[in-house]
Amino acid sequence: MSFFDDVAFQFIDGEWRSGSGSWDIVDFNPYNGEKLASIPVATAEEIDQAYRAAERAQREWAEVNPYTRRLVFERALKIVDAREAELSDAIAAEVGGTHAKVGFELHLVREFLREAMQLALRAEGRILPSPIDGKENRLYRLPVGVVGVISPFNFPLLLSMKSVAPAIALGNAVVLKPHQNTPICGGGLVAKIFEEAGLPAGVLNVVVTDIAEIGDALIEHPVPRVISFTGSEKVGRHVATVAAAHFKHAVLELGGNSALVVLDDADLDYAVDAAVFSRFVHQGQVCMAANRVLVDRAVEREFTEKFVAKVASLKVGDPVDPQTHIGPLINEGQAEAVSAMVGRAVAEGATALVHGETRGTLVAPSVLGDVPQDSWILGQEIFGPVVLLVPFDGDEEAVRLTNATPYGLSGAVHTADIERGVRFAKRIETGMIHINDGTVHDEPIVPFGGEKSSGVGRLNGDAVVEAFTTTKWISIQHGRSRFPF
Repeated sequence: MSFFDDVAFQFIDGEWRSGSGSWDIVDFNPYNGEKLASIPVATAEEIDQAYRAAERAQREWAEVNPYTRRLVFERALKIVDAREAELSDAIAAEVGGTHAKVGFELHLVREFLREAMQLALRAEGRILPSPIDGKENRLYRLPVGVVGVISPFNFPLLLSMKSVAPAIALGNAVVLKPHQNTPICGGGLVAKIFEEAGLPAGVLNVVVTDIAEIGDALIEHPVPRVISFTGSEKVGRHVATVAAAHFKHAVLELGGNSALVVLDDADLDYAVDAAVFSRFVHQGQVCMAANRVLVDRAVEREFTEKFVAKVASLKVGDPVDPQTHIGPLINEGQAEAVSAMVGRAVAEGATALVHGETRGTLVAPSVLGDVPQDSWILGQEIFGPVVLLVPFDGDEEAVRLTNATPYGLSGAVHTADIERGVRFAKRIETGMIHINDGTVHDEPIVPFGGEKSSGVGRLNGDAVVEAFTTTKWISIQHGRSRFPF
């Protein structure tokens, strides 16, 4: 539990200190209700202090040789390796992460740190020709300056690191606000890792606070030029509106309503495995999760029998138990909301093939079939262990049903014919889609992001260079220009 004692603070300009707000954010274990930490909130004044510290530190950090900058990430990677057991315990305690989820998250944290080492060297300039004799056009890739990062609760360490590490690697400074349900894994641990890795004071600052205290100060502040937000569509729309009003660029990774599609020639046993993982990993609290499983009627009966049997076998309980598949949702409010969604869907005509009970924050899986085509639930993001089985007749109807949602983040299609799968995938209105695999994937060099209401912009690889740097044109006239007057 030392992490919850050591880093339950604000981290501003290299100092761990208490917030000056009049109330505390209280951090609870979602499984057993244990109080993990209590953190006085940061005020708008401390938001200003964090951004000003970042502004000062960034000027020197941007001048550091990129080969030297990358050494910070090498050391950070070693720290993650050395403290894996402690980090695992922290994620399990604060997030309710199961053994499989914790391993998945820490694996990707390592991969993103490795990629950050390479990103430090990837801000490449260009020299372009000119129609004017003697003119040289140079394009420089420069850091944007300061980036504001707002991270969510579901994969807090990973999704904070996913923006923080590349932004810093590219010469920027960062002010990070973790979700109030995960202030340690999403904020304090990130700061601690980089502090121990030797990152200069002020380059990374962490503020634990809430909109009820600071309003829109984190977004409106004049220092940050880019806001990187991962979270719900509702909050993302607000972030986008405020950022645009202040001429800031916003990178928005928002919700999803992904479909895993099973065509008539799919390997059904394999498709069942992929669908169960895609829906129920981390209790379904994943933006890429397969809310909907679409199955061709030719194989619907066989698939449904296998799928329901596997879902019914999933163990619900203590996330620390390595045998647990389904741990707690992040809080009782979320558990109640998910349960209410199931109840409403059943009342409106859906059939509960599996109807899981709710006990506190533990929500057992539910599988809903016979969902009316006009049901509201088909268009929703269900951030919990509930899946909708939807039959279709042929590929054309499958495409129509898959696209019948305001979201467009991820997806998957299963078929024995790879090129059929590719043709299908091209017609789906998502930023990402996977053939003969699950819907939940993230790779550091592949652009990650969605279409429609699932977000704006991309992260990872070259896309993150575009997001966290700006292009400056410097022209040089060798000789004398001729002016018309």
